[in-house]
Amino acid sequence: MKQAIVARADLGMGEGKLAAQVAHASLSAYEDAPERARSAWKGDGQKKVVLRADGERQLFDLADAAEREGLPHAVVRDAGHTQLDPGTVTALAVGPGDEAAVDRVTGDLSLY
Repeated sequence: MKQAIVARADLGMGEGKLAAQVAHASLSAYEDAPERARSAWKGDGQKKVVLRADGERQLFDLADAAEREGLPHAVVRDAGHTQLDPGTVTALAVGPGDEAAVDRVTGDLSLY
């Protein structure tokens, strides 16, 4: 079991902002997952990887691929209170789900 969080590298988010967006994405996708997947992922140590995206379009393409794989996923839009404009798409989480399925969606991306 695995979860991949893909964050936009083109926004120039500060480290704290990036960490917050990754956390939002991870939790949102976890909440979207079926109980069986949540339990299995927690039992497996909650494996996560944070990856880079070049822009908003790439996140939506990956979300579409996750949907086709039947994986839980969540797109994060910033509230706009600090560094970004309201509604800016910042991150996508894919999974928790079967590691091979998550890798089919995100396996070609670079680590953040």
